[in-house]
Amino acid sequence: MLAIAIMWEKVLSKVKKAVVFMDDKCAEALHWSGGAALLLEAGARNLKEFSSFEACAANEPKAVFVVSTLLKGRTIDIIKDIISLSHFQYCVVITTVAHSVHLLANNVTTEMESNPVFEQFEEKLCEWMGNMNYTAEVMHVPVVFAPVSQQLLLTPMFAHLFPLLSPDLESINAKRPEKKRFGSLVDVDVHSLPVELQLEIKSLAAVLNSVFEATGTREESFAVGPMSRIIAGELANHPQAKNRRKTAPNKASIIFVDRTMDLTGAVGHHGDNLVEKILTVLEPLPGHVTDVQVDMLELTSLQRTPDSQTTLAPGCLAQTQSTAAQSLWEAMLTNKHKEGVMEVRRQLVETASKEKLPIKMSMGRVTPEQLCSYVQLFRSSWGSLENHCGVLQLGLATAQTLRHPSLPRWDACLAFERLLLQALGDSDFPAVLRQLLPLMKPCGGEDSAASGSRSRDDECGPDELILLLTYLYSLADEAQPTDQDTEEEELEKLERELIGALTLVITLEPQLSPLLQKLTGCANPEELTTERAHTAVEEMFETLRGLSHTRDHLKQLRSVYTASDGVHQATYRPFLQQILEEVFHPDRLECPDIEHMSGGLTDLLKTGFSMFMKVSRPHPSDNPLLFLFLVGGVTPSELRLIKEIVSAHKPGTQVLVLSTRLLRPTDIPEMLFTTQRLLPDIGF
Repeated sequence: MLAIAIMWEKVLSKVKKAVVFMDDKCAEALHWSGGAALLLEAGARNLKEFSSFEACAANEPKAVFVVSTLLKGRTIDIIKDIISLSHFQYCVVITTVAHSVHLLANNVTTEMESNPVFEQFEEKLCEWMGNMNYTAEVMHVPVVFAPVSQQLLLTPMFAHLFPLLSPDLESINAKRPEKKRFGSLVDVDVHSLPVELQLEIKSLAAVLNSVFEATGTREESFAVGPMSRIIAGELANHPQAKNRRKTAPNKASIIFVDRTMDLTGAVGHHGDNLVEKILTVLEPLPGHVTDVQVDMLELTSLQRTPDSQTTLAPGCLAQTQSTAAQSLWEAMLTNKHKEGVMEVRRQLVETASKEKLPIKMSMGRVTPEQLCSYVQLFRSSWGSLENHCGVLQLGLATAQTLRHPSLPRWDACLAFERLLLQALGDSDFPAVLRQLLPLMKPCGGEDSAASGSRSRDDECGPDELILLLTYLYSLADEAQPTDQDTEEEELEKLERELIGALTLVITLEPQLSPLLQKLTGCANPEELTTERAHTAVEEMFETLRGLSHTRDHLKQLRSVYTASDGVHQATYRPFLQQILEEVFHPDRLECPDIEHMSGGLTDLLKTGFSMFMKVSRPHPSDNPLLFLFLVGGVTPSELRLIKEIVSAHKPGTQVLVLSTRLLRPTDIPEMLFTTQRLLPDIGF
């Protein structure tokens, strides 16, 4: 956390008397690190969106640009547009992308002491400002981390980085001569990836290196999964990392894990966590991947009208200014749902009592009405409202989630997932999959129950159906085996039925959810043709078919399913739990699936020597600090799981979770079916 503060200090030292232009990803990192207040307290005059439609007045001569992209293409165009519409005499450009990555993007492979790309850009800035004697500075500061909690750091800049899947392997192979095609994703190396993805991965390795540099850390890297191996390999071979490892005083282990090793846990609804539900049902904050909008109307005396939404700024979950709100957020994030909700009530009651507000105590079940009545007490006292605004926003977020009309669908999904888990132990895959067909009901009107369409709040809509399909396909290998030819034939026929049924459900939706908009490429139902929906669903099934093979290359941790033994029901066994149980096993067992990745000759020598003498290989539990980097996202319930396993197995170890995003179940279909995984948008 200290390293993040140090990074922001470098930015803050430049913003005095400046107007700051910041892109969405850097703004999201700032949002969780102290918010706009940090910049304003450091003397910034204003904070604006990084957009060609923004500019400054004649009396604003200094600008600071903070961007999460390469200084190429679109980014340069926007900076030029803003400068040409303003009257700057002093410009500072801060990019989170390292100079070494800028060199690669410009096809320069040699290492350099100086920063020629930045120096050339400084000249360009003076040119655009209209006077070569004006001041321009260009620098790299990796302000990429959003400290979402004490144990979790997210990287909004890499929110769309996701491990590759079988369709991606086909795309890579299509561009290669037949004899040089890869047999599986495990064989793919960094140089065979498209240049955009190579730069994204190298950029991430450079960011991690700068964190270890700032904290004086010498790391041992481990990896589980093909994408993790590539990232860990890049970090191990990073040019600056070799010198750092010779002198760094602190030791740590870092394990990279691909999200695709366990998709079941990410789309399932078994998490029993309040924050997971808040992130799912409330609208996201514009431009943000993680945070949501909390309706603040209950704290005012405004009437609810169609316009009240636009007159009142939303609240949010990131409460960096208040320690009480921060401790409440930690409890909501890492406790079970019931404990989280009870803690929200307890804090609201305690806060109202402190402020001597007329609170009526109530025991028993926590209801959204009860939470709202506590929050509304603060309306009468402006001072109390201002002092406790953080806790009140978290209280409102909880109340708005508990009374949200789509929440019953969460429990419906959970119940169905439990049924599917049991069915997998008794039947073949097509028989289990067939159970989804009756759920595929198009949206109907009042008398829809009779007509076979869905009308109730707890019936699954297309988003939930896609989640259930993903859940089931990720477990396909756990079903009972039967005659392969018959099963394949049956499965093909059944998939055609499912594709037809889901296409009908999607085309009859009165409104398209964000997921359906991305899946079909249509903003509203009027644009959507049956053909377009059918093509999108067909492509989705092509990806679904490969999901059960993501762990095929592993030797030991090949399953996340425990079948029923007649006494206990079948259960889902989280992949992360299995990894951590291996890492913290008292016998320090060597797990073949947690691969040690360290660059250089010493590792090769160790491997050579180990043929004829005993050389102990590094183990992830050797060091007092363990970083877990989850490539593709982590769920709130996994954070609780990590906390519980560490305190049970090795209480002295500090575990810090790094991840590309904090997941809600619907994020996974978006990453699987609508994201260009091979071609990330790096601002070219």
